Amino acid sequence: MTGSASDKVFAGSIPKIYETYLVPLIFQPYADDLAQRVAVRRLGRVLEVAAGTGVVTRALAAALPGNVEIVATDLNQAMLDQAAAKGTSRPVTWRHADAMQLPFPDGSFDVVVCQFGAMFFPDKAKAFGEARRVLRQCGLFVFNVWDRIEENDFAAAVTDALASVFPGDPPRFMARTPHGYHDRAIIERDVAQAGFGAADVATIRASSRADSPRIPALAYCQGTPLRSEIEARNATGLEEATVAAEREIARRFGTGAVEGRIQAHVVSASA
Repeated sequence: MTGSASDKVFAGSIPKIYETYLVPLIFQPYADDLAQRVAVRRLGRVLEVAAGTGVVTRALAAALPGNVEIVATDLNQAMLDQAAAKGTSRPVTWRHADAMQLPFPDGSFDVVVCQFGAMFFPDKAKAFGEARRVLRQCGLFVFNVWDRIEENDFAAAVTDALASVFPGDPPRFMARTPHGYHDRAIIERDVAQAGFGAADVATIRASSRADSPRIPALAYCQGTPLRSEIEARNATGLEEATVAAEREIARRFGTGAVEGRIQAHVVSASA
């Protein structure tokens, strides 16, 4: 399987490792931010696309009144299964769905939310158009995407470490996909092509912390589709690659508790 073909594969042990290590490492602060942006509005129904293992879903369930219906969808059933197993503070609807072709009528939701999923959409403008279609008049589409990899310390360190392990064919998943959709002008163009008005784009920096360099190395190498790229190059080399990433993080950030920058764009657009 080629790198680009494996970019959307979240299977096997990836969902569990993703939820255990990657969610607290980089996703939680941005999930809380999205939930706060949504909670200030008067709502009836909220749709989340590319929900993953449910970090935003849990934040929404905690922040929104109990009478607001939350529908959380993802293309990867394994990720939804992990989200459902983790659970939420109140009932939500979990549904397998493709953001490129949402199985909902026009004008069904007051808000559509997407955390770090847009980078994986094959046609961003088409997926954004689907969000526009299912929104009611004056509804809100709010999503976030990672800024360039150079602004995200652990992702950059892992990518550099793996380039030394596989110098002839370095795995580029992190730079190619999670951090590959960061140009604000392109994002604004795609949102406009989907039929929204002018997008508001805020760039937010936060901190990523872990008790040891092993945690971010494990999170990125084994809890994302980067794992598939590593194993495609060396079927038995996953631990070696993880250790190389751990050593590079330790070299840059220390051998004890580590802290690095993370940075993302948060995009809001009204229907």
